[in-house]
Amino acid sequence: MDAPPPQEDVRPFVRIARHLCKLGFSAPAVLAEDSDAGLLLLEDLGDDTYTRLLARGESERELYTLAIDALIALHKRPDAVPEGVIPYGLPRLMEEVGRLHAWYLPLVGAPPLSAAAITSYGRIWEEVLPLAWKAPTSLILFDYHVDNLMLVPGRTGIKACGMLDFQDAVSGPITYDLMSLLEDARRDVDPALVTDLKQRYLAAFPALNPENFGTSWAVMAAQRHMRVIGTFARLKLRDNKPHYLVHMPRLWRYMDRCLAHPVLAPLKAWLDAHVPQAQRRVAA
Repeated sequence: MDAPPPQEDVRPFVRIARHLCKLGFSAPAVLAEDSDAGLLLLEDLGDDTYTRLLARGESERELYTLAIDALIALHKRPDAVPEGVIPYGLPRLMEEVGRLHAWYLPLVGAPPLSAAAITSYGRIWEEVLPLAWKAPTSLILFDYHVDNLMLVPGRTGIKACGMLDFQDAVSGPITYDLMSLLEDARRDVDPALVTDLKQRYLAAFPALNPENFGTSWAVMAAQRHMRVIGTFARLKLRDNKPHYLVHMPRLWRYMDRCLAHPVLAPLKAWLDAHVPQAQRRVAA
């Protein structure tokens, strides 16, 4: 890894990688480091990312089941969150959902929102986001999806699931990584498989209230999908990377799904008023 400061900081990656390895998971071992220069020598976990395996026709069910089992094992650990990892706090959550009016609405040529509309949008999120904490907290790896998961040769059980790209890890609701895996911005997952894997996770935690789990899932899903919608718009407008726009229809479908949850009724009403369906269609 070559990630020199001041733009990058390899220390969060090193901290989480060593922690995951200590807990028995397959993150790349850090073999040597020069944090001041942003240089790391990392274990090579191979070439078999989930994305490549799925493209070759490998079993979606087997791969996703392994990834869910790895999360179950992580969330069962009382020491899952290492020292130095910060909570997924309200300021960061609010900045991320604010990318809707900062970047997405300009992308679709919508007129600027009034100050009152922006304020009401923020207040809705401030009321609903705490509901995500109806589920227990654990370590959130943050970008837990097929591009960052690997099948590691020669390893069995949860050690066969290689984990990458976790330098943005925080502590927060256990629903976050589950949802980012099963409601992937870049690919559709078989709905029957999603249902089965949710049940598999809940069966591993019989004390977990399914209704609270569902509420947390809906809120975290809405927050993440809104963040990604805004981020993909920013990548197009600021960084001239338009290829991410092909995923916008999927993200808005996800939003429609989670907005059906009763706790998100105020957010649905706000979006219907200020981001009508015509503005939710983006030409790739």
